[in-house]
Amino acid sequence: MRIAIVGAGAIGGYLGVRLALAGAEVTLIARGAHLEAIRRDGLALEYADGRREVARPALATADMAAAGPQDAVVVAVKAQSLPAIVTPMRALYGPDTSVIFAQNGIPWWYFMRHGGAYEGRRIAAVDPGGHIAEAVEIARVIGCVVYPAATIERPGVIRHIEGNRFTLGEPDGSRSERALALSALFTAAGLKAPARPDIRSEIWIKLWGNLSINPISALTRATVDVIIADVGARALAAAMMAEAQQVAEALGIRFPLSIERRLKMAEDIGAHRTSMLQDVEAGKPTEVDALVGAVAELGRLVGVPTPHIDAVYAATKLLDRVTSGM
Repeated sequence: MRIAIVGAGAIGGYLGVRLALAGAEVTLIARGAHLEAIRRDGLALEYADGRREVARPALATADMAAAGPQDAVVVAVKAQSLPAIVTPMRALYGPDTSVIFAQNGIPWWYFMRHGGAYEGRRIAAVDPGGHIAEAVEIARVIGCVVYPAATIERPGVIRHIEGNRFTLGEPDGSRSERALALSALFTAAGLKAPARPDIRSEIWIKLWGNLSINPISALTRATVDVIIADVGARALAAAMMAEAQQVAEALGIRFPLSIERRLKMAEDIGAHRTSMLQDVEAGKPTEVDALVGAVAELGRLVGVPTPHIDAVYAATKLLDRVTSGM
């Protein structure tokens, strides 16, 4: 299978190495010093136990037109970067190309092929102006919930922290041949990649922790273990999660675990610096709109008050503007 990874950073790079070593024809879309290191030395993946693997992709480039049409495209850039790349990404599409959005937060396609009362509704927080929906046909889209934690250790080197699960799912809930084929490919690469009929429920389970812990970490500079251990911060996270649960349940989502269980899952990660904290420290824009702003928008849509989410969103959005210069 010809598969392009758009955004061969921490998560995209991890996935790209695993797929390339499993025999897929992988193209990595990257830029800058990271791209030059990949071209020179391949892309290295370092594990917590000291193991190291190196993969040489079929192609590493910043030019999507040079890659040409693919069987599948994995979009691993953060949600805030998506509007700028969806038009150039069209160079990667053939008639049957699938596009897997491996991103955190509420996805731009959430209400597309939804079948509910809000079918086709655009979520302004993640697709302002509808530019993404115009550039990507919904028929191409496969949802993906990303669980691994990884960082770019240095150009050309990805450090894997924990996790290997990439849950896949069609927006319409079908168990399509293409989703099953991708699941098999990911599984052959040593990943857990079930194809689920209700990808939106799994999106909310992952988002449940991210929408609270990530912005709290950005505002306080605290790692996950410190947030969970602090009485006040833990209570704030739980309050935000309770509001999000009410929003999700108003949209038909049911949670199979408690808030305390979800917090325990976060606690088990340990002294991890969230991706949002890493972005703030690097002076980069964060995923605050996809993780927090979109949930506040959905709360207004279904008539569920979200005062804790709104307050943390306002503070984090300001922090985002100050630190990234936007």
